[in-house]
Amino acid sequence: MNQYELSLVVNAKIEDEARNAAVEAVKDLITKFGGTITNVDDWGKKRLAYEIQKMKEGYYYFIQFDADSTTPNEIEQRLRIMENVIRFLCIRRDA
Repeated sequence: MNQYELSLVVNAKIEDEARNAAVEAVKDLITKFGGTITNVDDWGKKRLAYEIQKMKEGYYYFIQFDADSTTPNEIEQRLRIMENVIRFLCIRRDA
């Protein structure tokens, strides 16, 4: 098992319930593909470095998980089509 960290920027213009549902959907994807979530950091609403899709702010989440090497690719494929996720980045953490 490898350690990964997934950074998410979620649309700030949506309702709290929709934002929480998007984050829960990402967590479900991680567990669906055999990952184990170890930590979730909610950084809250922050100003973006540059405007994305006419948005200046987004909600930042950092999800740390343990998984096989194929899991991040499967998660990224599904994150690309989630409309409430503005940006994401999954990196492998060194132990």
